Amino acid sequence: MTEAPAPEFQDPSVQPDVRVLGAREHNLKDIDLTVPRDALVVFTGVSGSGKSSLAFGTLYAESQRRYLESVAPYARRLIDQAGVPDVDSITGMPPAVALQQQRGGRNARSSVGSITTLSSLVRMLYSRAGDYPDDQPMLYAEDFSANTVQGACPECHGIGRVYEVTEEQMVPDTSLTIRERAIASWPTAWHGHQLRDVLVALGYDVDVPWRKLPKKDRDWILYTEETPFVPVYSRYTLSEALEAAEAGVKPSYSGTFVGARRYVLDTFANTKSASMKRRVAQFLDVAPCPVCHGKRLKPEALTVTFQGLDIAEFSELPLRELASLLEVVVADAADHAGLVSGGAGISGRVPHAAARREAVEQRVAAGGSAHTAAPDVRRTPNQSAEKRAAAARLAKELVDRLQPIIDLGLGYLSLHRTTPTLSGGELQRLRLATQLTSELFGVVYVLDEPSAGLHPQDVTALLGILDGLKRRGNSLFVVEHSVEVMRHADWLVDIGPGAGERGGRILYSGPTSGLADVEGSVTRGYIFGGGGLPPHVPREPQDWFALHNVTRNNLRDVSLDLPLGVLTAVTGVSGSGKSSLVSQALPALLSERLGRAVPVDEAPEDDELLLTDSSNHLEGTLAGDLAGVRRVVSIDQKPIGRTPRSNVATYTGLFDHVRSRFAQTREARARGYKPGRFSFNVTGGRCPTCEGEGSVMVELLFLPSVYTECPDCHGTRYKESTLQITWRERNIAEILAMSVEDAHAFFANEEEIMRSLSTLIDVGLGYLRLGQPATELSGGEAQRVKLARELQRAQRGDTLYVLDEPTSGLHCADADHLVTHLQTLVEAGNTVVMVELDMRIVAAADHVIDLGPGAGEDGGTVVASGTPQQIADAGVGSSAKYLAAALEESATLERSA
Repeated sequence: MTEAPAPEFQDPSVQPDVRVLGAREHNLKDIDLTVPRDALVVFTGVSGSGKSSLAFGTLYAESQRRYLESVAPYARRLIDQAGVPDVDSITGMPPAVALQQQRGGRNARSSVGSITTLSSLVRMLYSRAGDYPDDQPMLYAEDFSANTVQGACPECHGIGRVYEVTEEQMVPDTSLTIRERAIASWPTAWHGHQLRDVLVALGYDVDVPWRKLPKKDRDWILYTEETPFVPVYSRYTLSEALEAAEAGVKPSYSGTFVGARRYVLDTFANTKSASMKRRVAQFLDVAPCPVCHGKRLKPEALTVTFQGLDIAEFSELPLRELASLLEVVVADAADHAGLVSGGAGISGRVPHAAARREAVEQRVAAGGSAHTAAPDVRRTPNQSAEKRAAAARLAKELVDRLQPIIDLGLGYLSLHRTTPTLSGGELQRLRLATQLTSELFGVVYVLDEPSAGLHPQDVTALLGILDGLKRRGNSLFVVEHSVEVMRHADWLVDIGPGAGERGGRILYSGPTSGLADVEGSVTRGYIFGGGGLPPHVPREPQDWFALHNVTRNNLRDVSLDLPLGVLTAVTGVSGSGKSSLVSQALPALLSERLGRAVPVDEAPEDDELLLTDSSNHLEGTLAGDLAGVRRVVSIDQKPIGRTPRSNVATYTGLFDHVRSRFAQTREARARGYKPGRFSFNVTGGRCPTCEGEGSVMVELLFLPSVYTECPDCHGTRYKESTLQITWRERNIAEILAMSVEDAHAFFANEEEIMRSLSTLIDVGLGYLRLGQPATELSGGEAQRVKLARELQRAQRGDTLYVLDEPTSGLHCADADHLVTHLQTLVEAGNTVVMVELDMRIVAAADHVIDLGPGAGEDGGTVVASGTPQQIADAGVGSSAKYLAAALEESATLERSA
């Protein structure tokens, strides 16, 4: 396909200042490009076309590289560097700031307050302007941080919770004897027998029902910290052991006793076995710390209050309530300054300050939050002039920095909300709001789908924020799939025409309107009409089931009916409770009903359970006939692996079949090579120099460490002797380097392998390499890899699939393809329930549930439910008008066809 020439610039105020020559990063085909500065430039194209390779891998990487050349070598080691892009030259590129789509980290000590740096101001506020008890000396800001030695609660070390192991957990069936494994938390097999033998040697009867043992004996067995080491008689009853001892029979062996609680805690903390850790984790419960009562801070810090709240209560308020409370402080200070000086005061609004303070007080007092009662908003008595000035200054700074966050639709969050509970879109918008208060100008902001996770209602606010950054003299380079953002762009770069090797070319670069003339663009039809899903006639449900009185996060006593045998879309504004309902409550209640535990991919980390938000308690019941549902599959956007050793081929299981093919070749059999020989994760066939990594790290002292191709295997990961084995004239490394689409052609007629490859293509991942590391996949890609692994199973029409924004990160054309495939699942008799924000996709559902009406405490209720047309016609809730527009666009498409 020939590239469309860049049109002449129509707007003289937009200057095409950034020029790229010879960009070859990843799949980019030696492209040349010119884009304007001081403008909103949107990079679009089908998934895998090369958008991120151009925006992040080339433009941002080069800008960062140039900046870091001016930084001291030692300091460079502390910066996560993007690498050196494969490009001939880039001119006119200003300093760049990257805001990428990243899921919350695993460090649950990180919070909204820490990533926005608002917590630093709050700690300073309490230190300098807090209300101290009379005998309390002033504390420093560090004393109000749970992540410092100075501020952390000495009992729970700043976590706020402690592990608890109860008798009910460890002994679920009290009618059993200890020999019958009444103590379920004890290990099975030999170790469990040994512990029972030691109890017998200590004089305990292990052959009577647990409930009949004296309480003091039960408590000692479960909770003792003693570890007696005694000679024992293996598998003897108490009477037999006593007789053997009296008769002088030699003991079988000597063993050590460990209490049931101590065994659980020690195993969870020290075992290297993931399966063992998962097993004992089920006996752990988490309770609030008895000293700080879950507030994580030392007692001295919690005695200091501001506006009647200690710092933990202050940090639990939704950000919009927090802003209102602080506005009271600013108005109060202005009022006081005006009364004293008769001048303009701090805020310059003294004539209205008292009235404004009264209005805000009423508004805040009527609000409250899920975690605290309505705050007692009042002036702190007897404050000195210095404290009032400090309070006013810090409160004003906090209000100014909170407002952009609230404008981006995140006012429902609180400062204490941990980052692992945030979506990628929420994290990116928080970073974006933080940049708004930095007052930078003349920089390029490179953003990765800022509209991800946003309801159409919130996209308008996002565009306003982007326009504000541009007005300050900044440039915005945005990777996007949102049609609304594309239409709003000053300049559009469409990359394609396909994904992977079929992409990497510039189809169009210019003002958005010019794309209408580029016939080879898939994007064109979605912006200007002619592309999209045809009208969908909703199916009739096969049956219904109901959720009653569901309480989880901001869901409060929610009840609703859900249909079976159809495609249901759950929508609503960001933070309305969609994921709490669909991704958390629904799978848990269904699995409980079916008698199966919710599957856990990985063992929890040592303090992960403690750091998990305690507000995630689930209540609710499920009613209705689920006879046709035998499996529940919940597929989220968590990574498919934490290391590059996990990849698409290994996760889907197709690599097992590939390695078997190689092991069956005549040459491999002659050499005695088994399938394991062709794995880079085990010793044998992998390169011993890089241990199957394909690269080695070079330590450069004060310069950043660099990774270079392994000098022995040259990046193939394997020994030369392993690579000598070929199947259809390709070695194992060459197979891993193939894209899914290339492999699909290569493995024709190999049914077991083709099943995995076909499902990967069906979910829009044909452009991925088989050996693509899990760490390189986005959240949306990871979810679709999981979906593909599930879909390769034989379909029996008895599965309920739960999906969390399956079209996230997809071009409209790829989203349509995925939804078409989901429809085939439903046609096979399965049920699909998905969270979805793209109204085009919602319009293709059979049943819609709209949550809201707002976010956080203003959400969590069912606003409307029914077919897409019924929701649109009712006009209730935030989704109705956008859904009506999507339905009309689909009808127009059918009429034009």
